[in-house]
Amino acid sequence: MGLFGKELANIVEWNENRDDVLFWKWKNSEIKKGSRLIIRPGQDAIFLYNGKVENVGKDEGNFSIDSEIIPFLDSLKGFKYGFDSGLRAEVIFINTKEFTEKWGTKSEINIPAEGLNLPGGIPVRAFGTFSFKIQDYQRMIEKLAGIRGEYTTADVKERVMAKLDQFLMKWIVKEGKNITNLMVNAEMISAGICSDLNVEMEKIGIEITDFSFQNINYPEEIQKMIKKAASQSMVGDLDRYQRMAIADGMANGRGAGGSAADMASAMVGAQMGMAMGSQITQSLQGNMGVQGQPGAASGNRPNFCPNCGTKTGNGNFCSNCGMKLV
Repeated sequence: MGLFGKELANIVEWNENRDDVLFWKWKNSEIKKGSRLIIRPGQDAIFLYNGKVENVGKDEGNFSIDSEIIPFLDSLKGFKYGFDSGLRAEVIFINTKEFTEKWGTKSEINIPAEGLNLPGGIPVRAFGTFSFKIQDYQRMIEKLAGIRGEYTTADVKERVMAKLDQFLMKWIVKEGKNITNLMVNAEMISAGICSDLNVEMEKIGIEITDFSFQNINYPEEIQKMIKKAASQSMVGDLDRYQRMAIADGMANGRGAGGSAADMASAMVGAQMGMAMGSQITQSLQGNMGVQGQPGAASGNRPNFCPNCGTKTGNGNFCSNCGMKLV
């Protein structure tokens, strides 16, 4: 290259280290004789002239634009001065790697609630990741590069999230009878959502290569309700659950920092606890009598009153509280 060529030469490259950019358009508008195109690892370079793709460089290296990238430039009408006047062209650099972004439901999605009177179902939330890359350069140029100097992962995520809840609703309702079933069929649901997202994103030349769930759960208030319902089912019936609730209230009433309301609540709880203790004792004695063990049902008089604990005598009623003993 002569001195004149060196003076006119310029370098076409993308040397920014940005992991969030899918494509970037070279900002200079004129390429001259002796210009060099530098393609680094993980990049492709698309050379456009008059809006038409003339060459796609996929090999990394340092290339002469006039002899290696577009060898027929001298035959173009605009270069009767030997390509020294400059060529107005565009170069778009493509980041060829696969990107991964996180996703999460914008709003809760209702699933059927078996055994519960909830017409709308139980709401669930989910989150995970999705992966993507540029697949169709020509479509990407037509839909994006014509109006954008660059396109980032944030732009892709915004477009995905705009459609995601719709696809989640479709597949979760279709395959998810309950949260357990959702987890079992997570792979099938993921594949369906990935396919639907890919159909949407391929419109702009981007391929969705993977979509996965990391977790599916109920909102916190629903989880509390489920735990409460599970506790009730473990107790077995409403009467026993009420007794447990009374015991919990008594325990809370003994907490520190008691106000007048707390003390009143504790007194009521204590009285209810005494009544509960009497009911439980009578129930146990009745059960013992049924089994033929010593108890009230067998006609034996207890040594101490089951209600207040006073030592009994020969009477049929407690001398302290009046409870029937036989």
